[in-house]
Amino acid sequence: MVILITGATHTGKTLLAQRMLERYGYPYLCIDHLKMGLIRSGQTNLTPEDDDELTAYLWPIVREMMKTAIENRQNLIIEGCYVPFDWRKDFNEEYLSSIRFLCLAMTEGYIDAHFDEIRAHGSDIESRLDDSGCTAEHLKEENRRYARGFRAAGEKVIWIDGDYLKSISALLN
Repeated sequence: MVILITGATHTGKTLLAQRMLERYGYPYLCIDHLKMGLIRSGQTNLTPEDDDELTAYLWPIVREMMKTAIENRQNLIIEGCYVPFDWRKDFNEEYLSSIRFLCLAMTEGYIDAHFDEIRAHGSDIESRLDDSGCTAEHLKEENRRYARGFRAAGEKVIWIDGDYLKSISALLN
């Protein structure tokens, strides 16, 4: 089984992956780590700010890692924002039956009511070196973009609108 977790920034993708690792013992790959390894090693001239280009660059690598894990009957959690909205087109039904897809998004009301908490928890699992670009309006815009894109592709979006930890815990089953 491959569990693919995506969504906007600060939605808890890494936290959910960490909780799944702890619960199921499945290893996980953080796409951000792959991104930074390729950037820092000079394998690409892209920068961490080149989001659209990074999706096009990273997805073929992630996609083939997913296929390899499935072919080898290995469990793997992959989390990150660099997942194209139409990701399913890259897999036949045999692969798709072994992939659990989760897209996290926060409602605007949740962001308004909990913005300070969202920012405060931004480094719970990973240390964010510069989180100055995290504003309530930016989070709302990113959550709308991810929800719109994945819903247009026929995907279910998991909305966080109430008790955050309860919402994340419900996904562990």
